[in-house]
Order: sequence, then structure tokens, then C-alpha cells
Amino acid sequence: MKRVTLLLLSLLLTTPALAGQHGTSAPSRKTTPRSTKAAARAAPDLEPRAIALLKATSDRLSAAKSLSFTAVELFEEPSRHGHPLAYATKSDVVLQRPNRLRVIIAGDGPASEFYYDGMRMMAFAPAENLLAVADAPPTIDDTLEAAYKNAGIYFPFTDLIVANPYKDMARGLDLAYYIGQSTVIDGITTDMVAYIDNGVFIQLWIGAEDKLPHRVHAVFLNDPERLRHDLQLSNWRLDGEVAADAFAPASAGSAKRIPFANPHPQAPAKGAVN
Repeated sequence: MKRVTLLLLSLLLTTPALAGQHGTSAPSRKTTPRSTKAAARAAPDLEPRAIALLKATSDRLSAAKSLSFTAVELFEEPSRHGHPLAYATKSDVVLQRPNRLRVIIAGDGPASEFYYDGMRMMAFAPAENLLAVADAPPTIDDTLEAAYKNAGIYFPFTDLIVANPYKDMARGLDLAYYIGQSTVIDGITTDMVAYIDNGVFIQLWIGAEDKLPHRVHAVFLNDPERLRHDLQLSNWRLDGEVAADAFAPASAGSAKRIPFANPHPQAPAKGAVN
């Protein structure tokens, strides 16, 4: 989860430099009694209760033939004076397995829309009337990967909408433990789980009854600034009816076509032959 608002082409994208970031503050440096430290070292790295909750959430999401939800992300970026400034994006998401996805994004920056209809992926900037279209792979997972590689497009909830969230997570899972319950998110009782996945520390609030994710709070462990990022997930609807025309921009008929390309292409290496 990584980010910063881009220029022209990024009008079509979500804030890609944040690919996957959701932050938390650094842990306090308190002196711990030696016996407590020893007990912590003896504790299992992957607590069964935490793993069971992560698997239950994954199963609930992956079993749904269609999903819709709202994701609001609050994240920080350094200002030119060095102070962290807070920005927010709101994404309305509709997905139909195995090969349909729509993400409508508003926030503190240009609005953008992303569509995948099983054959093409499309990025649309409604205010600027710009449209990028490219051929897409046959699944949501492969299309999300292609969109990131080819155009820097990344959504902070990507890890939740892949075909099998836990399978992807398990490859880099280094730590998982159960924290306790909370009732502060819309009055819903949630189970809190903390885990480290591929160098990202994540705290996840999972509905005790619905087993759906309601909040994600995380930080890259190699981020020296420990900027804070928070993802709130609401308006969940599973296996609802989805309109047949939901996965193409309705108002892009007159849009100017631009390349579907990364807004920050890598410069060719010295001595490279074009």
C-alpha cells in the first residue's frame, strides 16, 4: 500500500506512489521487564486465533460473486516545510467475479474512474475529459497487476479484492496476533488483529458477525517517517445485482484518448540501445 498526486496522466489514476500504504505511528520505546521480553519471544509468531480470523475474512470476500463497498482513505504526505499534511480519497467500488471491476474516486485531488470489463481496462478523468484504454488480462487479479505495472495504478484495498486474499497474504506473513474487540466503528463489534505482511505492519478491524474488514491501519516498517494512513470500509453489499453496463464509463464518448502508460517511466539505462 505507497503515494503522491501525479501530473497529467495521474488525473486518471489513484495516488499510485502509495501503492498499498496505510500507516500507523511508531511503537513507544518503553522499558520492558526481562521476564516479559522472554515471554514475548516464546509466544508463537502466528497466533491461531488471528490466523482463523484472517482466513474467515478472506473466505467471506472470495466466496462472493459480486461485491460493492465504499473505501475512504486518510493518508499523510510531507509538506515542503516538513510537516505531514493529511489528504483523503473516497472510492466507490463494484466488482463482479471473475472479470469485472469499477472504481469511482473522489478526493483531495482530481477525480478519476477505473473500469475493467473482462477485455479492456479504462482510466477516465471526467473533469479533463481524458480517457486511456488498454487490452486487459482475463481476470481481476491479473488486471490489477497489469494496471500497476503499466500505468502505476494501485488501490489501497487491492489486497482485499483479489480472488484469495489470505493465499496472497500468507506468502509474506511474518507475524499475526489477536488484540481484542472494539465497538467504535459504526457501533459494530469488531475483532482486532495485527500482522506483518511483506514488511508492512497492519492492524485490521474485522466484523465479529459479518467477518468483513471495516478498518485497516498500517505502516511500512522501512518508512523512516512513519506517516499515518487509515482505510475505512463501509456500505458492504455482497452478491447483489449489478447492472450490465456498470463496467464502462457512461460519459466518455467525446473524451480525448491518451496513452495508457506509467506517468513516471524509468529512464533507459546508460548504454541501452533503443
